[in-house]
Amino acid sequence: MCTAATYKTKDFYFGRTLDYEFSYGDEVVIMPRNFPLRFRSAGSMDSHYAIIGMAYVAGNDPLFYDGINEKGLGVAGLNFVGNACYRKRAENCDNVAQFEFIAWILGQCATVREARALLSRMNILDEPYSEQLPVAQLHWIIADRDEAITVECVRDGLKVYDNPVGVLTNNPPFEQQMFALNNYRNLSPKQPENCWSIPLNAYSRGMGALGLPGDLSSQSRFVRVAYTKMHSLSDDTETQSVSQFFHILGSVDQQRGCCEVAQGKYEITIYTSCCNADKGIYYYTTYDNHQITAVDMHRENLDGETLVRYPLLQGEQIRFQN
Repeated sequence: MCTAATYKTKDFYFGRTLDYEFSYGDEVVIMPRNFPLRFRSAGSMDSHYAIIGMAYVAGNDPLFYDGINEKGLGVAGLNFVGNACYRKRAENCDNVAQFEFIAWILGQCATVREARALLSRMNILDEPYSEQLPVAQLHWIIADRDEAITVECVRDGLKVYDNPVGVLTNNPPFEQQMFALNNYRNLSPKQPENCWSIPLNAYSRGMGALGLPGDLSSQSRFVRVAYTKMHSLSDDTETQSVSQFFHILGSVDQQRGCCEVAQGKYEITIYTSCCNADKGIYYYTTYDNHQITAVDMHRENLDGETLVRYPLLQGEQIRFQN
């Protein structure tokens, strides 16, 4: 399970948690402008926007979980098990495999508006990358500094929703995630008023948020991050903005042992990312390393033809003061 969010101070930030019981061997990958993209059914791109994101590299193919491009557009794919429904190849449309979705969008779209235009003729294929990598059931959040949308391919077809909170988790479908916020419209960072006719004490700080869900279900995580993000404050410096973004997603961090998915297997927050989409910097932490690590795409040759790969730094970084 996963959670994605947007955040804006002076710059625009985009990121996510990836929660799962194991890692495929994730890396921060920079795809330069001239890295050849070969799609299964949608032709090829010999030149495209540069991309930085988290990916599993199969052979020489980066299978992105999330990323941003040099124009400031971000995309993240999140599990949507039981609801995602892809299609067979069709004529008069762009047939794009599920695992190609992020590269297809980020390679040629500078804005959400341009992504909407591509989506209007897209057919997402029910085709695996390989026998070892079956089709993942996903939906996506696409965002720039001005707007965000959610994309879901379901039995009724490809749905594109405005996403006014800039947050996405897993199930249920996005319309139901948004509707659930109606149940929490009374929550506030301020202390609640006493509406009873007898004297009652606010015996603790933070009682304005009494009722905010704290469990690990995807619906509860959606509500919690939407509340945290929409009331979150920081100054507009890079360090404070990045720090605040990690605190926002930290509200749904998953600890080993709290979510059992099989005998002896537990879902954890494998990594948390925060991208400065304006500057092209990918920040991340991992479950075993809370030190924020950064990779700047503009420090690499973005006119190159080969992938630049950075394996994740693991192992907790502890600084002694004495």
